[in-house]
Amino acid sequence: MKVRPAVVLSRNDAVLLMQYQYGDTTVFALPGGNPDPGEDLEATLERELMEELGVEIQVFQLLFCGVVTRPNQPEDVLHCVFIGEIFGGEPVLNADHTTAAAVVWKPIADLDDLAMYPSVASAIQEHHAALLPTTYLGYIDQPFYG
Repeated sequence: MKVRPAVVLSRNDAVLLMQYQYGDTTVFALPGGNPDPGEDLEATLERELMEELGVEIQVFQLLFCGVVTRPNQPEDVLHCVFIGEIFGGEPVLNADHTTAAAVVWKPIADLDDLAMYPSVASAIQEHHAALLPTTYLGYIDQPFYG
């Protein structure tokens, strides 16, 4: 199983998302990335966000985790989503370090209207409304795009 950390960074009731284009479909993802050998998840997030967006972040607690089973892929993915905060810089996409087309702030209330990977809009909204404790989501019902 592959492990992929991501981070919820919110500001003014909006969350920072990476925007990708897969054919005719626009897909949004929380910022994050893949750990290098020997790298813990917090260090992965700090490195990836500096490389891809030029921001320094502080990672707080684990918010939730869940598994995505990918069709025609040899491994499932365990998504570990943390709460964090930007303390240095403003997010600007670095095309040398990501395939994302843009970085955007989207209102948390509107996340259900977006194609997201992983499909965790409702978990983010419930946490934002203080209704969801840190939890294991189990298998994430994930539509695939592209």
